[in-house]
Amino acid sequence: AISVPTSTLLTADEVVYLAKDSGAKVLVTDKAAWKTLREGLNGVAGLTHVLLSGEGECLPADGLEVLDLSSSLETIGTWDAPHQTKSDDPAYLVYTSGTTGYPKGVLHAHRSMIGRQPASKYWFDFSPNGDRIMHSGKFNWTYVLGTGLMDPLYQGKTVIVHEGKNDANTWPRLIQKHQATIFIGVPTIYRQILQKTEFVQKDLPSLRYCMSAGEHLSDEVLAQWHERFGIDIYEAVGMSEFSYYLCETKSRPIRPGSAGFAQPGHDIALLDPETLQPVPQGEEGVISVPDTDPGLFINYWNQPEETAKHKHDGWFITGDFARMDADGYIWFLGRKDDIIKSFGFRVSPYEVERVLKSHPDVADCASVAETIEKDKVLVVAYIILQPGST
Repeated sequence: AISVPTSTLLTADEVVYLAKDSGAKVLVTDKAAWKTLREGLNGVAGLTHVLLSGEGECLPADGLEVLDLSSSLETIGTWDAPHQTKSDDPAYLVYTSGTTGYPKGVLHAHRSMIGRQPASKYWFDFSPNGDRIMHSGKFNWTYVLGTGLMDPLYQGKTVIVHEGKNDANTWPRLIQKHQATIFIGVPTIYRQILQKTEFVQKDLPSLRYCMSAGEHLSDEVLAQWHERFGIDIYEAVGMSEFSYYLCETKSRPIRPGSAGFAQPGHDIALLDPETLQPVPQGEEGVISVPDTDPGLFINYWNQPEETAKHKHDGWFITGDFARMDADGYIWFLGRKDDIIKSFGFRVSPYEVERVLKSHPDVADCASVAETIEKDKVLVVAYIILQPGST
């Protein structure tokens, strides 16, 4: 079977779309969510069973066999023997939201679990004495599914999972309660903890390591976190098709703004998008991965043309651009669509923002392209000043 993890934040219409597009045969959800889903799922081709967790009644639905999950699991002893899978057999299907249109499915094989282990050991800095890992995200995202569940469990570590509502205080409180040693989140979560809570280092004595991905980690948040909690945040870059593949780590000094190094087990190249030849050191190239990498996805679900667009000539072309400095640090520049072309120059908004945020009077900023007249594009920055600055 192929699992399709989704978010509890999805609307009923979004769940129906994913069920139809993936060809789902079984839906697993809780009884509270089922009340809003049952009408929309009537008539979804191929869907035959619904398994419900939690307390309460299993409300019926036309054409579907609705069962209690706990009761169903009690019959596991009568099931057929597990299917003997091969490394390239499909294992799970995740959906990634694009800039336009409906999300597309990204199909991964069983080999991806093993393919990501050298990288996970490098980024996590697991302790031989055991770790308790907590992620602030939802498991429909490969970043969370991997770092918050699959990688720690594969290494025999303890995973802390939070369900329900949360705010900035939720995560420090859970770290306290469960003595978490590793916390993982997106930069926004770290920023909220810094801005909206009073927690400091002495309040979280168990916490020894922090990790971040999903969006750019600003130099400001990195510095403020270290000042307040006495530990660094180790950043990584990844994507649904490949999970994380670049990261900072304790083994090498952090360079604020850099994505770090290619992780063990992954051969990363920066290629000229036209010739697919490696670019010279210091020059911009598209991040590319050999299509033999065991952690790489199989294909885009039911989208052969989209797959062929990105997987060809022995490479998976990510569409993300970067440059490498003389010491091997990789500096992420953004996706092809993010790069601003202005007066013959290709400008990364991330680099502009990083420089602006280094000024003490700048609280936050965003750089964008603005067309002032036909074929004339300027790089424009919008800035929020620190309180009291003019």
